[in-house]
Amino acid sequence: MNISDFLSKDEQAQIVTAIEAAEMVTTGEIRVHIESHCKGNVFERAAFLFHKLEMEKTKERNGVLIYIAFQSRHFAIFGDTGITAHLSPELWKGIIDQIHASFAKKDFCGGICRAIFSVGNQLAKIFPYKAGDTNELPNDISFGDS
Repeated sequence: MNISDFLSKDEQAQIVTAIEAAEMVTTGEIRVHIESHCKGNVFERAAFLFHKLEMEKTKERNGVLIYIAFQSRHFAIFGDTGITAHLSPELWKGIIDQIHASFAKKDFCGGICRAIFSVGNQLAKIFPYKAGDTNELPNDISFGDS
């Protein structure tokens, strides 16, 4: 299965729109990376991609990566140091469990969008939106197995 079989262009656009909407309530930055398989430990893979995408370069260190390996059904949420000081790993586990449940129902786009909104709501609690906030990271989905 390739990405176009997994998510249509319209669904990809819905995910970008969800990122944009979630970031309207927080200064936090959310990115989604999708690839077919996870090679190795899912959390280590998410950490690697977080740094490869230069997500640690936000002013408040408040970036979050939602990592999806759709064929192997591996998911991770990786937050920067500004976030890990405030939010517990159990919170991310709950969101990951929601993604698993959505994927089991073949609701791929909905599951990803709900995860984005959940992450955004949590970020808003510790990094609420401030007037003049600038978007520090791209909102597009990154893809690849590299």
